[in-house]
Amino acid sequence: MPQLNPSPWFLIMLLVWAALMIIFLNKTLFMLYPNHPTETPQETKHLTSWTWPWY
Repeated sequence: MPQLNPSPWFLIMLLVWAALMIIFLNKTLFMLYPNHPTETPQETKHLTSWTWPWY
């Protein structure tokens, strides 16, 4: 059985590995620095309880 030429397969594996590392790096950076919601001051909060709009 003849051996395949490794040069195109090495390039394909290298590009796939680089794409996966970029995707996982973005995911890990978003997990390390989460976007926390900002707290609103008490004066601007609505003091009335929420009700259904048609009542």
